[in-house]
Parts: sequence; C-alpha cells; structure tokens
Amino acid sequence: MREPSEIPSMAELRAEIDALDLRLVALLAERARFIDRAAQLKPGEGMPARITARVEEVVANAKAAAEARGLDPALVEAIWRMMVEWSIAREEAVLGKGEAD
Repeated sequence: MREPSEIPSMAELRAEIDALDLRLVALLAERARFIDRAAQLKPGEGMPARITARVEEVVANAKAAAEARGLDPALVEAIWRMMVEWSIAREEAVLGKGEAD
C-alpha cells in the first residue's frame, strides 16, 4: 500500500481506500470468529458475556493506539464501544445475559 501523498489521482486514491476497506472488513470478520470462540470458552471458566473491567480495558487500549498514531481517540472510542457492544450481544445470544465486574 502506498502513502497517500504518493497517489496522483482520485481514481487511484479511491481504489486504495476500497482495498483498505476490504482489509478492515476481513479483520472484523476475523475478530468475530474470536468472539465466537470466547462464547465457547467462557462457560467453562464461569465467565459471563459482559465483563465491565475488560470492556474498559479494550476501549482504553484502542484509544491509546489511536492517540499514538495521530487518530482521534474519541472517534476510536465510539467505534470500539459499538463493536464491543455488538460482540457482547453476540456472546449473550449463546451464554445469556449476565455481568461480572
């Protein structure tokens, strides 16, 4: 993948963005498979779908990574909270509702 400053036209820039979007979707699908595995493992370890401390740890890690890369941490926090809530709902479909702190 080229640096944005190296791309001479909008058509090429859009093609690079489209390719990046495909990679992001592939990574999200991979993450979902890991969430599915968590839903399989958690019952054996006595863990509920929602673990508040872990939610906050995941969000904090994402915000720190964003900040280190010059990306708006508030944007990343909003995206990650949505993604984490979706993940918890996916786990709750298997495990039922419950929370641990």
